[in-house]
Amino acid sequence: MTRSTILKFGAVENAEPGDLAGWVVVEGKPTMKTAVQHTTEDGKVLSGTWQATPGSYHATYADYEFVHMIAGRIIITPDGGTPVEVGPGDAFVVEADFKRTWKIIEPVTKHFVVRVG
Repeated sequence: MTRSTILKFGAVENAEPGDLAGWVVVEGKPTMKTAVQHTTEDGKVLSGTWQATPGSYHATYADYEFVHMIAGRIIITPDGGTPVEVGPGDAFVVEADFKRTWKIIEPVTKHFVVRVG
């Protein structure tokens, strides 16, 4: 099978609603949906778009993730650490096994790349 070397993410279509594994609501009634828009042939790298509404989650990451914020604001507080606010245009990484609280201040859209395992 021939795969395109360029994939432009468009509208978030066929996004799956529901909380991700390792994410627990701690404040409010936030919702999220995830659209995996590309997966490498070996299944070890996923990329796509994630959206969430205001509220707070405590999250434990199992995998490495690169994030580029498109819209919204989040305050990320590592367990026992200092809060960091991220917003549109910001990019950051989250290491596997990282534990922290995500306080979603404004509805969020982010692009992500996850390395599985």
